[in-house]
Amino acid sequence: MTRYKSWVLTDVVNDVWVDSFGVANDTLRLPTQHAWSVHKRTLRGGPRDGVDLIHVHNGSLSYAILPTRGMGLWRGDYRGHPLGWSAPLVGPVHPRFVHPGDRGGLGWLGGFDEWLCRCGLANNGPPGDDGGTPLTLHGRIANLPAHHVEVRISLDPPYELSVVGQVDEAALFFGHLRLTASYTTVPGSNRVVIRDVVENRSTRPAEMQLLYHCNVGPPFLEGGSRVVAPIRELAPQTPRAAEGIDTYEVYVAPTPGFAEQVYLYDLLADASGRTLALLYNAAADRGLCVRFNHRELPCFTVWKNCLPLEEGYVTGLEPATGFPNFKTFERQQGRVKTIPPGGRWEATWSLEVFDTAAGVASALKEAATLQAQAPATVHRTPQPKFSPS
Repeated sequence: MTRYKSWVLTDVVNDVWVDSFGVANDTLRLPTQHAWSVHKRTLRGGPRDGVDLIHVHNGSLSYAILPTRGMGLWRGDYRGHPLGWSAPLVGPVHPRFVHPGDRGGLGWLGGFDEWLCRCGLANNGPPGDDGGTPLTLHGRIANLPAHHVEVRISLDPPYELSVVGQVDEAALFFGHLRLTASYTTVPGSNRVVIRDVVENRSTRPAEMQLLYHCNVGPPFLEGGSRVVAPIRELAPQTPRAAEGIDTYEVYVAPTPGFAEQVYLYDLLADASGRTLALLYNAAADRGLCVRFNHRELPCFTVWKNCLPLEEGYVTGLEPATGFPNFKTFERQQGRVKTIPPGGRWEATWSLEVFDTAAGVASALKEAATLQAQAPATVHRTPQPKFSPS
């Protein structure tokens, strides 16, 4: 049995809250050559005032977890290569400054600048009226704070560094979903593993949608960057996306006036359901790989937003339970999950970073092996089973 050392940083039920915290390899003296550390602080000033940030550094890969913002990942770094993107706002933004109902239900965008944020849990996708229930863009979970946060360090090889947080999306008469999110990495590795469990803690069935908005900018995104995945079937979400179907896998440099394009994928996977998607730069010597299980996350979306850097030059690699259409449409397509009373849904996936041509080539070879199962079907226009357009 693996031994762990753990610290509770937040436990609202028991009135525990730690303002600052730090643990490092020289503290526990684990027999690893990598100088890892985990630190927690509370940000002050401006729209970030009061946001808790937990910074994990495994000696090569680092990332900042935001318990105040639904356990999202704000920024990261891998051996000097920044991970995330530059949004046209000063973040991370405390949820109290985000008003989801603003701009016709698009107020969520006022806090959106993370490397990874979750869209859900009751809904994701555009705003609108779902049978009398008003829904705002991408749901509530990204702007809800964790009520329990814990750091765990394994004292046995491979000396895993984990941060676990629980976030409740609940209201009287409107159900109770609990997200337990964990991030785990190993000293010196190029990977962080995300494991999420969503529980229905009510006595009634509950609908659930979850999309992982993984957002990447330079230096992985640039003119000539490409996204590669083993495609069973792909369709543009809108006529605007259809305009770029001949170059759906290629990115342009920052372009004034660029209108976003979204592509919806059904991916091929191995016998265990494992699949991947890779974004890599023009020189093919830097890349970010998203690995997930098609059985848990059957839908994959690529969001291309090639505006100037000042306006948010970014792409989204988005494994999900469904596509980012309005909930009513996704329900009609059978892509809205229903969790029974006391039931749960879970998924485990990972983000992996490469800074060598050999690393990128290895991931491309994996994608090619999966693609060899069947030729890709690429639709030139939006398809009814993928999007209402």
